[in-house]
Amino acid sequence: MDIESFQKDLIEWFEMEMRDLPWRKDQDPYKVWVSEIMLQQTRVDTVIPYFTRFLEKFPSIEVLANADEDQVLKAWEGLGYYSRVRNLQSAVKEVHEKYEGQVPDDPKEIATLKGVGPYTAGAILSIAYGKPEPAVDGNVMRVLSRILLIWEDIAKPSTRKTFETAVRGLISHENPSYFNQALMELGALICTPTSPSCLLCPVRDHCQAFDAGVQNELPVKTKKKKQRPVELVTAVLKDEQNRILIRKRPESGLLANMWEFPSAEVSIEYRSEKEQFKEYFKEEYQVDLSLGDMVGRIEHVFSHLIWNIHVFSGELQGDIQEGPALKLVKAEDLKEFAFPVSHQKIIKQFIDLEK
Repeated sequence: MDIESFQKDLIEWFEMEMRDLPWRKDQDPYKVWVSEIMLQQTRVDTVIPYFTRFLEKFPSIEVLANADEDQVLKAWEGLGYYSRVRNLQSAVKEVHEKYEGQVPDDPKEIATLKGVGPYTAGAILSIAYGKPEPAVDGNVMRVLSRILLIWEDIAKPSTRKTFETAVRGLISHENPSYFNQALMELGALICTPTSPSCLLCPVRDHCQAFDAGVQNELPVKTKKKKQRPVELVTAVLKDEQNRILIRKRPESGLLANMWEFPSAEVSIEYRSEKEQFKEYFKEEYQVDLSLGDMVGRIEHVFSHLIWNIHVFSGELQGDIQEGPALKLVKAEDLKEFAFPVSHQKIIKQFIDLEK
């Protein structure tokens, strides 16, 4: 491959065709960092309004470092993969305290920050600081597997090293920022997972897969395991004052520190799901309750789980002890708390917020 010609064709295409995205307005390392964390597992169109609102609320490292975690989770509400933003805030606190608010530009230092893996580190270092560091994600592996005819399985973590080595050999030292962004843009717009638009590709003449006619066979990627279905009962429970019971999830694990309506996993094969939930609730909170009929179902899909949520309404039959992780709130105040998407759907579909 003529590397100089490849770099030139790729970067010139990017200069002409790059999308107008809010995180490209400048090369502020903090903004690049936030955008890259948001873009993990999430579409660009979805991220744009979140990024804009997040930067309005937390415009600097200092503001985010000192922000209340509940406010941060609320700003992230709906983006999912909430461990991303908890790790981001934790790392931002370290940057604020240890590096005087300056995102480190040293590969070894930036790699120690919580939630900053090789891809995010490479993206920040190349885009914000102009350092010729690889930023290899699924997009880039797909593009380079075709251009360089690499038949290694991109689902295997060990394969990343192959592509990082490849990028180090190809990257423009004069403009590493545009080079890395161009590879990402090419994967997003042209070299797509299925039916790549080869006739529109600015580096088609350099692509070994196109030359061999095997572009649709690459990349090699083994399928993930099937998601495990989980049956849940979730109850919208009110007290005598018409306040609704919500609780905070544990500090670690799935959807950590998010608020939700009381929920319990049930087996729908053997006993009434309603009775199972009432027994669970009595044991957990020492309070009886009455449940009405099921008001609806919600399905929510994670990468490894599928939640089938059976939603009930009910009333508390006694006083419940509130605390930092258990609250009774008015319907109109639910908007102050950060709920996962599945429970936002419950609010939207089954709760009258005007009451």
